[in-house]
Amino acid sequence: MVAFTDAERDAVYKTIYARRDIRRFRDEPISDEILERLIRAAHHAPSVGFSQPWDLVVVSDDGTKAEIAAIAERAIAAAREGYEEPQKSEFAALKLEGIRESPINVCVTCDPTRGAPHVLGRSSMTQTDVYSTCLAVQNLWLAARAEGVGVGWVSVLYPHEVREALGIPPHIKPVAYLCLGYPEDGFPEEPVLQQEGWRDRLEVEPLVHEERWDADETTETDGEAVVSSDNS
Repeated sequence: MVAFTDAERDAVYKTIYARRDIRRFRDEPISDEILERLIRAAHHAPSVGFSQPWDLVVVSDDGTKAEIAAIAERAIAAAREGYEEPQKSEFAALKLEGIRESPINVCVTCDPTRGAPHVLGRSSMTQTDVYSTCLAVQNLWLAARAEGVGVGWVSVLYPHEVREALGIPPHIKPVAYLCLGYPEDGFPEEPVLQQEGWRDRLEVEPLVHEERWDADETTETDGEAVVSSDNS
Protein backbone atom coordinates (compact mmCIF):
# COMPACT_ATOMS: atom_id res chain seq x y z
CA MET A 1 0.00 0.00 0.00
CA VAL A 2 1.28 3.48 -0.91
CA ALA A 3 0.97 5.82 2.04
CA PHE A 4 0.49 9.56 1.55
CA THR A 5 1.99 12.16 3.79
CA ASP A 6 -0.31 14.85 5.17
CA ALA A 7 1.15 17.33 2.68
CA GLU A 8 0.56 14.98 -0.24
CA ARG A 9 -3.03 14.35 0.86
CA ASP A 10 -3.67 18.07 1.25
CA ALA A 11 -2.25 18.68 -2.24
CA VAL A 12 -4.85 16.34 -3.74
CA TYR A 13 -7.71 18.24 -2.13
CA LYS A 14 -6.13 21.57 -3.00
CA THR A 15 -6.02 20.56 -6.66
CA ILE A 16 -9.66 19.46 -6.63
CA TYR A 17 -10.91 22.67 -5.02
CA ALA A 18 -8.68 24.92 -7.14
CA ARG A 19 -9.65 23.39 -10.50
CA ARG A 20 -11.37 25.85 -12.81
CA ASP A 21 -12.85 25.91 -16.31
CA ILE A 22 -10.55 28.32 -18.18
CA ARG A 23 -11.54 30.20 -21.35
CA ARG A 24 -8.81 32.83 -21.77
CA PHE A 25 -5.22 31.75 -22.43
CA ARG A 26 -1.78 33.30 -22.75
CA ASP A 27 0.22 32.91 -25.94
CA GLU A 28 2.64 30.47 -24.35
CA PRO A 29 3.32 26.89 -25.48
CA ILE A 30 2.91 23.81 -23.31
CA SER A 31 6.08 21.74 -23.27
CA ASP A 32 6.07 18.23 -24.68
CA GLU A 33 7.07 16.89 -21.26
CA ILE A 34 4.08 18.43 -19.51
CA LEU A 35 1.69 17.39 -22.25
CA GLU A 36 2.94 13.81 -22.02
CA ARG A 37 2.38 13.81 -18.25
CA LEU A 38 -1.18 15.04 -18.72
CA ILE A 39 -1.93 12.38 -21.32
CA ARG A 40 -0.49 9.66 -19.12
CA ALA A 41 -2.59 10.92 -16.20
CA ALA A 42 -5.70 10.65 -18.38
CA HIS A 43 -4.71 7.13 -19.42
CA HIS A 44 -4.44 6.04 -15.77
CA ALA A 45 -8.10 6.76 -15.05
CA PRO A 46 -10.29 3.96 -13.73
CA SER A 47 -12.53 2.24 -16.26
CA VAL A 48 -15.27 -0.34 -16.05
CA GLY A 49 -13.88 -3.81 -16.80
CA PHE A 50 -10.46 -2.16 -17.28
CA SER A 51 -11.78 -1.41 -20.77
CA GLN A 52 -9.85 1.88 -21.18
CA PRO A 53 -12.26 3.06 -23.92
CA TRP A 54 -10.64 6.45 -24.49
CA ASP A 55 -8.50 7.87 -27.28
CA LEU A 56 -7.09 11.39 -27.31
CA VAL A 57 -6.79 13.47 -30.48
CA VAL A 58 -4.20 16.21 -29.84
CA VAL A 59 -4.73 19.28 -32.02
CA SER A 60 -2.21 22.11 -32.43
CA ASP A 61 -2.71 23.08 -36.09
CA ASP A 62 -4.28 26.53 -36.46
CA GLY A 63 -6.34 25.47 -39.45
CA THR A 64 -7.90 22.55 -37.60
CA LYS A 65 -8.59 24.71 -34.56
CA ALA A 66 -10.26 27.31 -36.78
CA GLU A 67 -12.50 24.61 -38.25
CA ILE A 68 -13.57 23.44 -34.80
CA ALA A 69 -14.03 27.04 -33.65
CA ALA A 70 -16.39 27.67 -36.56
CA ILE A 71 -18.49 24.70 -35.43
CA ALA A 72 -18.57 26.11 -31.90
CA GLU A 73 -19.61 29.56 -33.11
CA ARG A 74 -22.62 28.16 -34.96
CA ALA A 75 -23.60 25.92 -32.03
CA ILE A 76 -23.28 28.79 -29.55
CA ALA A 77 -25.39 31.07 -31.76
CA ALA A 78 -28.10 28.40 -31.94
CA ALA A 79 -28.00 27.82 -28.18
CA ARG A 80 -28.31 31.55 -27.52
CA GLU A 81 -31.66 31.61 -29.32
CA GLY A 82 -33.06 29.22 -26.72
CA TYR A 83 -32.93 31.88 -24.00
CA GLU A 84 -35.24 34.77 -23.25
CA GLU A 85 -34.03 38.17 -22.13
CA PRO A 86 -32.24 39.06 -19.93
CA GLN A 87 -30.54 35.63 -19.98
CA LYS A 88 -30.12 35.81 -23.74
CA SER A 89 -27.90 38.88 -23.44
CA GLU A 90 -26.12 37.44 -20.41
CA PHE A 91 -25.42 34.26 -22.38
CA ALA A 92 -24.08 36.28 -25.30
CA ALA A 93 -21.64 38.05 -22.96
CA LEU A 94 -20.12 34.79 -21.70
CA LYS A 95 -16.92 33.49 -23.26
CA LEU A 96 -17.68 29.84 -23.89
CA GLU A 97 -14.59 28.67 -25.74
CA GLY A 98 -10.91 29.42 -26.26
CA ILE A 99 -10.25 27.08 -29.14
CA ARG A 100 -8.09 29.37 -31.27
CA GLU A 101 -6.29 31.02 -28.33
CA SER A 102 -5.22 27.84 -26.52
CA PRO A 103 -1.98 26.29 -27.80
CA ILE A 104 -3.32 22.72 -27.50
CA ASN A 105 -6.77 21.25 -28.03
CA VAL A 106 -7.53 17.67 -27.02
CA CYS A 107 -10.59 15.74 -28.15
CA VAL A 108 -11.24 12.82 -25.80
CA THR A 109 -13.26 10.06 -27.44
CA CYS A 110 -14.95 6.82 -26.40
CA ASP A 111 -14.74 3.53 -28.30
CA PRO A 112 -17.80 1.45 -27.30
CA THR A 113 -16.39 -1.59 -29.10
CA ARG A 114 -13.14 -1.79 -27.14
CA GLY A 115 -13.08 -5.10 -25.33
CA ALA A 116 -16.45 -6.05 -26.86
CA PRO A 117 -18.55 -8.10 -26.89
CA HIS A 118 -18.02 -8.91 -23.21
CA VAL A 119 -16.78 -5.99 -21.11
CA LEU A 120 -16.84 -6.97 -17.46
CA GLY A 121 -19.44 -4.94 -15.56
CA ARG A 122 -21.05 -3.28 -18.59
CA SER A 123 -23.82 -5.77 -19.43
CA SER A 124 -26.56 -3.98 -17.49
CA MET A 125 -25.21 -0.41 -17.60
CA THR A 126 -24.10 0.09 -21.18
CA GLN A 127 -23.15 3.76 -20.78
CA THR A 128 -20.31 3.00 -18.38
CA ASP A 129 -17.86 3.27 -21.27
CA VAL A 130 -18.74 6.97 -21.55
CA TYR A 131 -18.61 7.37 -17.77
CA SER A 132 -15.13 5.84 -17.79
CA THR A 133 -14.03 8.26 -20.52
CA CYS A 134 -15.23 11.16 -18.38
CA LEU A 135 -12.95 9.91 -15.60
CA ALA A 136 -10.03 10.21 -18.01
CA VAL A 137 -11.09 13.81 -18.66
CA GLN A 138 -11.15 14.50 -14.92
CA ASN A 139 -7.71 12.95 -14.44
CA LEU A 140 -6.27 15.15 -17.19
CA TRP A 141 -8.00 18.23 -15.75
CA LEU A 142 -6.68 17.73 -12.22
CA ALA A 143 -3.18 16.93 -13.44
CA ALA A 144 -3.27 20.07 -15.59
CA ARG A 145 -4.25 22.18 -12.57
CA ALA A 146 -1.31 20.77 -10.61
CA GLU A 147 0.95 21.75 -13.55
CA GLY A 148 -0.50 25.28 -13.67
CA VAL A 149 -2.17 24.54 -17.02
CA GLY A 150 -5.75 25.68 -17.55
CA VAL A 151 -8.40 23.51 -19.18
CA GLY A 152 -11.68 24.57 -20.77
CA TRP A 153 -14.30 22.00 -21.79
CA VAL A 154 -16.13 23.17 -24.93
CA SER A 155 -19.49 21.42 -24.77
CA VAL A 156 -21.36 23.62 -27.26
CA LEU A 157 -20.39 21.70 -30.40
CA TYR A 158 -21.98 19.37 -32.92
CA PRO A 159 -20.32 15.96 -32.32
CA HIS A 160 -20.90 14.65 -35.86
CA GLU A 161 -19.13 17.71 -37.30
CA VAL A 162 -16.25 17.35 -34.84
CA ARG A 163 -15.97 13.70 -35.86
CA GLU A 164 -15.72 14.69 -39.52
CA ALA A 165 -13.24 17.51 -38.93
CA LEU A 166 -10.88 15.27 -36.96
CA GLY A 167 -11.28 12.14 -39.09
CA ILE A 168 -12.75 10.15 -36.20
CA PRO A 169 -14.25 6.79 -37.25
CA PRO A 170 -18.06 6.64 -37.31
CA HIS A 171 -18.40 4.26 -34.34
CA ILE A 172 -16.24 6.42 -32.06
CA LYS A 173 -18.00 8.94 -29.79
CA PRO A 174 -16.45 12.39 -29.27
CA VAL A 175 -17.02 12.97 -25.53
CA ALA A 176 -15.03 16.06 -24.58
CA TYR A 177 -13.30 18.82 -26.54
CA LEU A 178 -10.73 20.45 -24.27
CA CYS A 179 -8.70 23.65 -24.64
CA LEU A 180 -5.35 23.58 -22.83
CA GLY A 181 -3.10 26.51 -22.05
CA TYR A 182 -1.80 28.84 -19.37
CA PRO A 183 -4.57 31.10 -18.02
CA GLU A 184 -4.42 34.70 -19.16
CA ASP A 185 -5.35 36.04 -15.72
CA GLY A 186 -4.45 33.11 -13.50
CA PHE A 187 -6.92 30.78 -11.84
CA PRO A 188 -9.92 32.60 -10.34
CA GLU A 189 -10.94 32.06 -6.73
CA GLU A 190 -14.45 31.07 -7.81
CA PRO A 191 -15.78 29.27 -10.89
CA VAL A 192 -16.16 31.75 -13.76
CA LEU A 193 -19.91 31.22 -14.11
CA GLN A 194 -20.30 31.89 -10.40
CA GLN A 195 -18.25 35.08 -10.73
CA GLU A 196 -20.42 36.14 -13.64
CA GLY A 197 -23.58 35.61 -11.60
CA TRP A 198 -24.85 32.85 -13.89
CA ARG A 199 -25.22 30.28 -11.12
CA ASP A 200 -23.97 29.63 -7.58
CA ARG A 201 -22.53 26.42 -6.23
CA LEU A 202 -25.20 24.34 -4.52
CA GLU A 203 -24.91 23.49 -0.84
CA VAL A 204 -23.80 19.88 -0.49
CA GLU A 205 -25.99 18.89 2.49
CA PRO A 206 -29.33 18.68 0.60
CA LEU A 207 -27.65 16.53 -2.05
CA VAL A 208 -26.61 13.77 0.36
CA HIS A 209 -29.23 11.11 1.17
CA GLU A 210 -28.87 8.52 3.95
CA GLU A 211 -29.82 4.96 3.04
CA ARG A 212 -32.67 6.03 0.72
CA TRP A 213 -33.34 9.08 -1.48
CA ASP A 214 -36.52 9.89 0.41
CA ALA A 215 -35.25 9.00 3.89
CA ASP A 216 -34.90 12.65 4.90
CA GLU A 217 -38.43 13.48 3.72
CA THR A 218 -40.36 11.09 5.97
CA THR A 219 -40.52 10.31 9.67
CA GLU A 220 -42.03 7.28 11.37
CA THR A 221 -44.95 7.97 13.74
CA ASP A 222 -46.87 5.03 15.25
CA GLY A 223 -45.72 2.85 12.41
CA GLU A 224 -46.97 5.23 9.70
CA ALA A 225 -44.82 7.29 7.36
CA VAL A 226 -45.55 11.01 7.71
CA VAL A 227 -44.24 13.53 5.19
CA SER A 228 -42.32 16.29 6.92
CA SER A 229 -43.18 19.90 6.00
CA ASP A 230 -40.00 21.34 7.47
CA ASN A 231 -38.10 22.83 4.51
CA SER A 232 -35.51 24.64 6.56
